[in-house]
Amino acid sequence: MTMPASPRIDCHIHAIDPARFPYGADTPYRPSGQEIAPAAQLIRVFDAFDVRHALVVATNTGYGSDSRILLDTLAQGGGRFRGVAVVANDVDIAELARLKAAGVIGVAFNVPFHGADYYRNTAPLLEKLVSLDLFLQVQVEQDQLLDLLPLIETSPVRLVIDHCGRPSVAQGLKGRAFQALLAIGRERDAHVKLSGYYKFSELPHPYEDTWPFIAALVEAFTLDRCVWGSDYPFLRAAERLDYGPLLAVLTKLFPDPGDQHLLLWRTPARLLGLDGS
Repeated sequence: MTMPASPRIDCHIHAIDPARFPYGADTPYRPSGQEIAPAAQLIRVFDAFDVRHALVVATNTGYGSDSRILLDTLAQGGGRFRGVAVVANDVDIAELARLKAAGVIGVAFNVPFHGADYYRNTAPLLEKLVSLDLFLQVQVEQDQLLDLLPLIETSPVRLVIDHCGRPSVAQGLKGRAFQALLAIGRERDAHVKLSGYYKFSELPHPYEDTWPFIAALVEAFTLDRCVWGSDYPFLRAAERLDYGPLLAVLTKLFPDPGDQHLLLWRTPARLLGLDGS
């Protein structure tokens, strides 16, 4: 198994620790077993794979807008982590400023979880993000991006698109939602995460049916606005996943060590606001 160039930055991970931070009573899914990943475990995994920094994404599953585990993980990282929070649509700007001061650099919209209508009237929230220079991280699947376009096209908010936009493999590269995503990459200051292949692939590892989508995203966004994320610890995965084999896929997609360094270090360092980017 060949590993890509190091050091590395992982731009999509989750902290899951029900022993210290119990799940909300109304959560529809309760991660367990191999899905549990306290901060100490995250650090051990990253030390093993020379992952120097990571972007911790809060989960709607288990925690919703309760940011305590996110802030605790950021604190335990001692500067190693940045965060993406889940917040109420009517969150006060003072709360957003408090989160930013603790290391949060963006806010997540999870459309597969909530549906597009949930975010229909969030233009005031996007204005707050712009005023604080926080980005909006958007997870969609299939054609859901089309439902969000009226909102995001009228806002200058910085965009980060999760998991390649989770396109429809059956629709192919010409699918309307995927074409809209490529247009975003060509036309505005946006980043895309080359991550979550298992969420939209119809094949087992190494998910070769997703590779043409990844190539198209790299062409549209360029490697100056593409980052990689593992999605560790792989919530709701249909099959066993391991960190090393996921990372190794990048050597097939990006055989040039210079491209690997750009994807895994230089571009994410700029996105995360790290020194020495």
